[in-house]
Amino acid sequence: MNAGGWKVRIPFPRNIPYFELLDLEGEQDDVTAAVMRGVRAQLMEQLPHHRPILAVCAEGNTSRFVAEGLRRLDFDAVNMAGGMKAWGNYYAWRPVVETERFSLYQMVRPARGCLSHVLVSEHHAAVFDPGRHIEHYHELAAAVGARIERVLDTHLHADHLSGGPALGQGDHIPYHLHPYDAIHPLDMLPARIAYRPLEAGQTFRVGAAEVKVLHFPGHTLGMVAFLIEDRYLLSGDSLFLESIARPDLGGKADAWAPLLYESLMRMAQLPAETVVLPAHFSDMAAADDKGVFQATLGDLKHRNPGLLKLAEGEKGFCNYILANLPVFPPAYVEIKRANAGLASPDEREAQELELGKNICAVKKQSSRRRVLPGVGN
Repeated sequence: MNAGGWKVRIPFPRNIPYFELLDLEGEQDDVTAAVMRGVRAQLMEQLPHHRPILAVCAEGNTSRFVAEGLRRLDFDAVNMAGGMKAWGNYYAWRPVVETERFSLYQMVRPARGCLSHVLVSEHHAAVFDPGRHIEHYHELAAAVGARIERVLDTHLHADHLSGGPALGQGDHIPYHLHPYDAIHPLDMLPARIAYRPLEAGQTFRVGAAEVKVLHFPGHTLGMVAFLIEDRYLLSGDSLFLESIARPDLGGKADAWAPLLYESLMRMAQLPAETVVLPAHFSDMAAADDKGVFQATLGDLKHRNPGLLKLAEGEKGFCNYILANLPVFPPAYVEIKRANAGLASPDEREAQELELGKNICAVKKQSSRRRVLPGVGN
């Protein structure tokens, strides 16, 4: 594990509860020694000697004994400090583009597969799809000498708790959301958050940079994308690098799948050189050499399975979507409630709601199993 970066992979995951591994001989027994006995008895021939081993537990306490025991057995082992809790709260950012007029940065939360973006121009900044740990966006803005003046969500998120309302409320910054998403889609209760409505075709400026609002319903009714300087498309959850949105999180897959088809057809008409920057990713390896998750629309039209299905027409496309929907995660109902201001989870509840990986995309049919580092599938 590279502590200075976020590109961490666990290519050979083994889920072994520590209480099954420990060979304790008494209450006063040394835990590290017990680990060594357990490894010798159960794992010695299975663990790799030619690459590092990362020991992981919930908070990094027990796993440090495992790592120490492995090192004493001549394995190259390290402990994940803070455990899965720290990994789940880890963010890092990379520049997408930096010019004299504007810069665009991508904020990555690797354990969740979440992506957010920060546009900076003339010391003004706008944050798009922020995660709930809003201090990272303040740190980025301070690092580039900018002030956050606008916060926007592409939609009412279901897979993670948005930091948009908190970032706006705490600093008196306007928070923007499409009004169609200012209502919980299942219980139809209106949102209890302060927001400014987004409209299709609306434009605004961040310093010298222009941002256009494009309405692409399907994943949600209020799903929008933001087109920056007619080149960089923050596609939200409509289009990903390896898949497309699922239309069932509002409980209306049959009705929303045709909306998604029409939206993606319109999106596909944008120039081929448009750079797509989604709000999620499913595989760390999808990042480019700079660590940025991006691709041109022209490239995606030739390799993205969902976009390729557009050629089969609305009926064929919808049949494909409805046949490949992942299991509906029950927590997504409560996450949407929280993001609409209808519930106020505390920190412990927030972490529980965000357990696991995001499942906002249609399942990609593949024989290769994809695993998010630190998160079980």
